[in-house]
Amino acid sequence: MGKFKELLERKPLSLVVSLPENDIALARVAMEEGADALKVHYNVGHRASGNHFGPLDMYAEVFRAIRSEFGGPLGVVPSGNIDGAQREDVERLGGMGFDFYSIYAHHLPSFMLDELGLDPTFAINEEYDDSLVTSAAHFGFTALEASIVPGKEYGTPLSFADVLKYRRLVLQAQVPVLVPSQRKLVPEDVRVLCHTGVKAIMLGAVVTGNTEEQLRRAVNGFRNVVDSLNRPDYIS
Repeated sequence: MGKFKELLERKPLSLVVSLPENDIALARVAMEEGADALKVHYNVGHRASGNHFGPLDMYAEVFRAIRSEFGGPLGVVPSGNIDGAQREDVERLGGMGFDFYSIYAHHLPSFMLDELGLDPTFAINEEYDDSLVTSAAHFGFTALEASIVPGKEYGTPLSFADVLKYRRLVLQAQVPVLVPSQRKLVPEDVRVLCHTGVKAIMLGAVVTGNTEEQLRRAVNGFRNVVDSLNRPDYIS
């Protein structure tokens, strides 16, 4: 069993941090504040942060540095389009210490369905037919990232309409569902998200900002609430 799959099965709710930049200092802050897993990017434009991430070789050194200091699951987004996911790069990821990949289903080429030594996760956006996700388990996927908030609505508050959509995906997906912070999530949202049955909250730039201090404050606030919900005596 892969490290990320084991985490999602072991903990009722996990906290993943999607770093706004491939930066060892930011990674250290996330580690210090208790991130269960980290995610980085290459070869992709990131809509929420406004950052563009270059080719894999540009970050190989920092990725290895993060891996050397972080014992938890380390994931990567390997491309922002289907042509950019190159086999020769993706096949290097396991050797660089990555545990899982995350990529939109429509950016995922067929070779990435092969055994690559990584826990495979995929994302859907707001345009997907929800009923399609029921097939994910058949193809061995570890988790679904529910990136279903339209880009023009990034940074707006979580609504009950969102909660209903996340709950529907949990019921349909047959694999663990992760919620990325496309909305301006606050720690008070964690309880209701946990109640939907999602297995992880992924904090990204909308919530964490781009500085070490902003990231520290955000991860700390969410960590405290997640820990309270993961207590054995907590009743949802």
